[in-house]
Amino acid sequence: MTQAISVRSIRPAESRLIAAVCAAHMMSHYYMLLLAPLFVFVRADFKVSYTELALALTVFNVVSGLLQTPIGFLVDRIGARIVLIVGLAVASIAYAIAGIADSYWVFVAMYGLAGVGNTVFHPSDYSLLSHHAPKPWLGQVFAFHTFAGMLGSAIAPATLLTMQAYFGWRGAYVGASIFGLVVLLALIAQPEPKDDIPHSANRPARAHTDVAAAWRIIFTPAILLNLGYFMLTSIMGGGLNTYLVVALGALHATPVAVANMALTSLLAMNALGVLAGGILAGRTTRHALVAASGLMIGGVVTALVGLFDFHSVGLVLLMGFSGFCVGATYPSRDMLVRAVTPPGAYGLVFGFVSVGFNIGASIAPIIYGALMDNGMPRGVFFLSAAVSILCISTVTFGFSGRKTV
Repeated sequence: MTQAISVRSIRPAESRLIAAVCAAHMMSHYYMLLLAPLFVFVRADFKVSYTELALALTVFNVVSGLLQTPIGFLVDRIGARIVLIVGLAVASIAYAIAGIADSYWVFVAMYGLAGVGNTVFHPSDYSLLSHHAPKPWLGQVFAFHTFAGMLGSAIAPATLLTMQAYFGWRGAYVGASIFGLVVLLALIAQPEPKDDIPHSANRPARAHTDVAAAWRIIFTPAILLNLGYFMLTSIMGGGLNTYLVVALGALHATPVAVANMALTSLLAMNALGVLAGGILAGRTTRHALVAASGLMIGGVVTALVGLFDFHSVGLVLLMGFSGFCVGATYPSRDMLVRAVTPPGAYGLVFGFVSVGFNIGASIAPIIYGALMDNGMPRGVFFLSAAVSILCISTVTFGFSGRKTV
């Protein structure tokens, strides 16, 4: 009966806004994969090296990492919806210009501008979802949000390569921009629900926190542990996803086709795990236990794959199981962040802890690449497992005994 009441309590205006926010998150992940499948075409057109073209991604990540916390502060000051709209517009326009302009340096500069646009998604999204999703549905809503991002990553390569085949890489960039502008129009069309509808009692007033107070909030132990959580999971997942195929080949002589099936299983089950984790997060308040359990299983399975040469079927199943368990932790992770966030500071806190993604994404390729370059492919699995286990400490010390709702 409780579940039925929760379903009916979601007003259409809230549902439409949540859908628009999830669509914006999908576009953020779509844009982050824009260059990867088109890399060879862009490089050939500009006649630059791999390192020179990778500078665009470096600029993007540096700008995103530096500005995400200030943007989170801005979200709490002026409102999340307007910041999200402006950010998506900036990113979409930047990628369109990157595709149109016949200049390598303009291309790099537009990636810097796109990095500014990218800063808005996590602080704005989580602020809007926290304010407008009924508490019984927060876990599921967070899961849909994360899944939408994964969906954006999943559809990017095929759609971009299709557009490239017909219109060239520049047409693919413009097409991606148009896709983003369509989502932008959908977001603009969904006004933020008024405070006189149900759940308004659960929506804190907009924060007017000064800069000094903001620094005090983000440097509390619980928030810093969350930053570590995001950074460690980014190192764990980013490194393993990137180097799984080559590490399996070097360590166990796993055929490329089988190794790619294992990677596909890992990623696909990771996405399904997010949806399952959303249901679980809606039915328990022990989010720290859920997160620790999923990370423990994921770490142990990863270590086992590094130790033993499993049959192809067993390898695919194990990697899928690991991905599912880790994916199931994501909604609980978001609930844990929300639990330690002061009312009205969701943008600031989610913006700050999400910087951990940028830090991890910058560190992981270097560390895991060095392991492969030095003939230590088993280290890829052991490091990923060790980071997963280490990540449990951020949950244990930060949330042990804490009730989260």
